[in-house]
Amino acid sequence: MLPYYNSTRAISFFLRSCSLKIKVEVCGYPLSIFFIVVNEFCERFSYYGMRAVLVLYFRYFLKWDDDLATSIYHTFVALCYLTPILGAIVADSWLGKFKTIVYLSIVYTLGQVVMAVSAIHDLTDTDMDGVPNNMVVHVALSMTGLLLIALGTGGIKPCVAAFGGDQFEDHQEKQRSTFFSIFYLSINAGSLLSTIITPILRAQECGIHSQQKCYPLAFGVPAALMVVALIVFISGSSMYTKTAPKGNIMLEVCKCIGFAIHNRFRHRSKKFPKREHWMDWADEKYDKLLVAQVKMVLKVLFLYIPLPMFWTLFDQQGSRWTLQATTMDGDFTVNPILILIMVPVMDSVIYPLIKKCHLNFTPLKRMTVGMFVAAMAFVAAALLQLQIDQTLPQLPSGAEGQVKFVNLNNENLSVAIEGTDYNVPPFQVSGDYLTFDKPFNVALTKNNVTKKDNLTLKSQTRQTTLVGPSLDLRMVTDLTRKPEEGMNAVRFVNGFGAALNVSFVGTIEPLDISNYTNIKQGPAEFRITNTGGQSCLYNKQMGFGSSFTFVIPSTFDIQSSNCKQAIQAVEDIKPNTIHMGWQIPQYFLMTSGEVVFSVTGLEFSYSQAPSNMKSVLQAGWLLTVAVGNIIVLIVAEAAQLPDQWAEYILFASLLVLVCIIFGIMSYFYTYTDPAEIEARFALPEYDPEEKKKKKDSIVMEWKDSLKRKVSGSRKRSNSSKGSDKQDNDELKQSRM
Repeated sequence: MLPYYNSTRAISFFLRSCSLKIKVEVCGYPLSIFFIVVNEFCERFSYYGMRAVLVLYFRYFLKWDDDLATSIYHTFVALCYLTPILGAIVADSWLGKFKTIVYLSIVYTLGQVVMAVSAIHDLTDTDMDGVPNNMVVHVALSMTGLLLIALGTGGIKPCVAAFGGDQFEDHQEKQRSTFFSIFYLSINAGSLLSTIITPILRAQECGIHSQQKCYPLAFGVPAALMVVALIVFISGSSMYTKTAPKGNIMLEVCKCIGFAIHNRFRHRSKKFPKREHWMDWADEKYDKLLVAQVKMVLKVLFLYIPLPMFWTLFDQQGSRWTLQATTMDGDFTVNPILILIMVPVMDSVIYPLIKKCHLNFTPLKRMTVGMFVAAMAFVAAALLQLQIDQTLPQLPSGAEGQVKFVNLNNENLSVAIEGTDYNVPPFQVSGDYLTFDKPFNVALTKNNVTKKDNLTLKSQTRQTTLVGPSLDLRMVTDLTRKPEEGMNAVRFVNGFGAALNVSFVGTIEPLDISNYTNIKQGPAEFRITNTGGQSCLYNKQMGFGSSFTFVIPSTFDIQSSNCKQAIQAVEDIKPNTIHMGWQIPQYFLMTSGEVVFSVTGLEFSYSQAPSNMKSVLQAGWLLTVAVGNIIVLIVAEAAQLPDQWAEYILFASLLVLVCIIFGIMSYFYTYTDPAEIEARFALPEYDPEEKKKKKDSIVMEWKDSLKRKVSGSRKRSNSSKGSDKQDNDELKQSRM
């Protein structure tokens, strides 16, 4: 019993000692902030790393189309920016910032782990072919993971920076300002590294039964970083300044606004006099200072109404622009690098230059310019998309089908289709695809022998027709879209008289065609081996997103040093020819717009916000991001435009329209000084205590005055009675 008692006391003492605050400073800074900065770096790496490959995971692992992948992506981002309001309320009203960060970080970490597990294709790959057999399991796991991540990352977003600010004393204003700069730098550093590293991890191949794109690794590393973030943050527990919850100002503001609306509705009759501002109807219950502060907040929030459209365009960098890049040549990351470059360039070069030119470039004017520049980024994206569309294959639509013929004979083949003759040399292809929207007649002629047939093509399909030695036809289905993820789809036609084995493809029987096999970009080597073990090495340089059919003729001599020259390469789908570098202009414009709009917007909001309501405007700012992502879903679904460039122009036009509206609103906006307004209410006439004392003094004076009046009245009454008695006595004496 004694050892148990002693161990219990030791644990209790340890927990009490951990709860004590240990004040340690390094170079004038609290040591605790270093734990917070490292935590923020790891958390941002985790979030942006996962988000960098999320739309590709939807598109290529879950096999969703572009529209569904885009919709779910923006729904997730919207949730991430809606939950900060919940996190702020929980932290300020119940748990405090420290516990809120810890608890929601655990939820966040679980979400990242669930996402990593959902990407393991071997989880349901029962037939071991590399394709999950139960996609419902993967979808359910991924949606659960994303929900937990949205709750976690959004919940801690308003708490971490504020918790870092709490670590400084009142005399450390300079250090606090430097901390926020370092804090913002850690966010961008985590974003930059993750958006470079995570796509590289995804490009690796992994798996138990088959090697596929390594999404588990791409999601697993961010999950590991989130574990590190949680451990690092908890490690500094004993050094933190932990303020107790003091009630959420956001709730107080909402209650005040609600009471004003309710009170105004109750006094809607014309017999009640109008008040200068509708918030003045809250004066009966709330302090005049709070009402004045709410007025200032509402004035800024009114300007926020057009802002979501900027985020509608900005956040499509992770969806539409990422999908646009998959149809281009190359692979690189540019946006985070541009952000790190443009922020100091704007602050150190552009803004000082404008100031020297004596231009009144106010914050609201900067934001208007930022919105216009972002709209121009989408115009650039539309122009680029027009060029990309010209390189894409003209695929069949509606009832159309496409066909071409491969001659597997040693003689020339004449193909007559609807009165048009096509001459196909031995082991060659008839040329480009022919398009038909109804059944057609075909006449095949070889050595004066003609065979006629009637062919019907399936709608919206491409087919290759193999013509054998007996003019027999075999139709195989071709690709109707570019290969995924920039891969190259290749297949072999064996016109040789014996079976051949092709590396990466498998064994092909005589006069047969293989299935498509995906090959990476770069030099590809195919070893062709006959049944006797002799082989020939065939080389082909592969680009991005092409499709080839390689025809091996009957004259193929596997022992010849020039054996590879006999193989005919037929290009079914051309490779991507426009380099990703052409996306730099649109990213440059968007990043410039972000720096001018976002940084200035936060600066403006804080300058116009009351001292105790910065968090309210921060929540309002994050809410505009959420609404912007919801607008993407609404516009994309409602517009249903057939061409992607047209959708880009639509979004650019909407932002230009909103930009004009915001410019008009800004013109009529009057800048205020919250400190000056709050200082007025610090005067005695606005001090509640002074007002109470003054009121009590007035009441006391009134009571004293009333007492004096009553006392004087009584004296006059008594005096009058005495005088009357004397007069009566004198009258009696005169009568006697």
